[in-house]
Amino acid sequence: MTAFGKLIRTTAFRLTLVYLLLFALFAASLLGYFAWNTRRLITEQITATVNTEMGELIDHYQQGGLRRLTVEVENRALRPGSNLYLVSNPQGQGIAGNVASLGPGVMSRVGWSETFYQRLDDPGERNGDEHHAIVRVYELTNGFRVLVGRDVEERRRLFGVITAAARWSILVVIVLGVGGGIFVGRRVLRRIDAMTASTQRIMAGNLGERLPVGRSGDELDRLAGNLNVMLERIEALMGGLKEVSDNIAHDLKTPLTRLRNRCEAALASGSEAGHRAALEQTIEESDGLIRTFDALLMIARAESGQARDGMTKFDGAEVARGIHELYEPLAEDKGLALRVDAPVAMPLYGSRELIGQALANLVENAIKYGVPAPGSSQSEIVVAALADGERVFLSVADHGPGISEQDRRRVVERFVRLEASRTEPGSGLGLSLASAVATLHGGELRLEDNHPGLRAVLALPGRGPEPTLDDAERGNPRSGEHAGRAT
Repeated sequence: MTAFGKLIRTTAFRLTLVYLLLFALFAASLLGYFAWNTRRLITEQITATVNTEMGELIDHYQQGGLRRLTVEVENRALRPGSNLYLVSNPQGQGIAGNVASLGPGVMSRVGWSETFYQRLDDPGERNGDEHHAIVRVYELTNGFRVLVGRDVEERRRLFGVITAAARWSILVVIVLGVGGGIFVGRRVLRRIDAMTASTQRIMAGNLGERLPVGRSGDELDRLAGNLNVMLERIEALMGGLKEVSDNIAHDLKTPLTRLRNRCEAALASGSEAGHRAALEQTIEESDGLIRTFDALLMIARAESGQARDGMTKFDGAEVARGIHELYEPLAEDKGLALRVDAPVAMPLYGSRELIGQALANLVENAIKYGVPAPGSSQSEIVVAALADGERVFLSVADHGPGISEQDRRRVVERFVRLEASRTEPGSGLGLSLASAVATLHGGELRLEDNHPGLRAVLALPGRGPEPTLDDAERGNPRSGEHAGRAT
C-alpha cells in the first residue's frame, strides 16, 4: 500500500474531509445568504425611491393636470443619471419621458414589474444593448399611464462581485482544507505507525516497550499514556505471575518432598503406629499447603480487582476490636499484651473480609516476630484504628527486632522470609496479602520504625462522614474470626 493510499484510509484524513465539506457548505450558505440579503436591500431601496418619485409626479398631475405632469417628466428625464420616466396615452404610445422601448405588455400592467429597457438618449441601446430595471406603472384618468423605474445594473454588478468572491473563497477553502487534511493525516499516520511498531514489539514479547507520547497532550497522547499505564500494570502482573511460578517451584518443593519421604518411611516401617503418625503429619503438612494456596488465590483476587464485587460500608474500628478479641489469647500464650486503640467509629468502604484478613496477618506477624529482646520492659502490641483527614489508618505496632529499612520493600513480595523468621512456621505471604488488599482499596501498606520494633500501617481512604451503623451494617463484631490464620 502506498503512503497516499494509507493516508486516505486514515480516520483523521476522512474526518478532515468531512469537516471540510461541512465548512464549505456553511461558507457557501453564509455567502448565499449575504448575497440574497444584499439583493433584497438594494431592491427595497430601489422600490422606495421609485415610490417617492411616483408620489411626487401624481401630486403634480393632481395639481396641474396632464400638461404639468408631462413637463415635470421631461425635466426629470433630462437630469444626468436620471431614473426612467414614461407617460403614455390610452393607445400605449409614449408622449413624454426617456424610455425608447420596454418588454412586451409592461405598460398594460398596473403595478410593479422587472423588465429590460432602452433609453432614448443612449446610442448604445439603439445598437441593440439592453438594460434591466424595476418599474412601477400607475394609471391616470382617461386611460393615460405614467411609469417610473430605476436601473438594476448596480444590483447586478454587486451580486456578480459577491458570486465571484464566493467561488474563489470556496476554492481557497477546498485547497487549504485538502492541504491541511493531507498534512494532519500524514502527521497522524506517522504517530500511528510509531504506535503500531511499538505494539508489534510488545506482541513479540518485549513487555518493557512503551508507546511514544508527545508533548501536545492531544487525544493520541492521552490514549498512549493510558495504554502505557495499562502495559505497566500488565507487565507487573506478568512479573508477579512469573515470580509466583518460580516461588511455588522452589518453596513448595520442600514440603512436597517431605510428604513423599514420610510416606516412603511409613511404608518401610510396616507398623500401624508408624502409618498413623505418617498420616497425621501428612494431613498437617497438607493443611499448610492448602493455607498457602488459599493465600495465593486471595492475593490474586485482590491484585486483579475481582474482590471489588463484595464491597460495602463498614466500621474499621470495629474490625480492629474484633481482631483484638480474636488474637488476645494467642498473644498471652506468647507472654505479650495485646491492646486495642479504636475509640471512635472509622467509616470505610471496601471488603470487610479482606481488610480483616490483612489486619489479622499483621497481628499474627507481630505475635510471631515481635517478641522483645530479653530484659525489655516493652512487651505490648497495639492494634489501632485512627483517622487523619480523609484517610483511615489501621496499624499494628510491636517492640520486637523490627525490619531494617533496606528489607522493607522486599518483605512484601511473595514467599520472602528474612533469615530471622525462617525458624517460625509460615510461607511468607502475610505481608504480600496485606499490601495487595491495601492497593485494592486505593491505599498502601507502610512499614515504619516503632523505636524499637515495627509499626505496620494500612493507610486507606475514608468514605464520607461518620455513619450511624445498624446491626446489619456492623455484621459480626468478632470480624476477625472468619478471617483465618495468617500465612
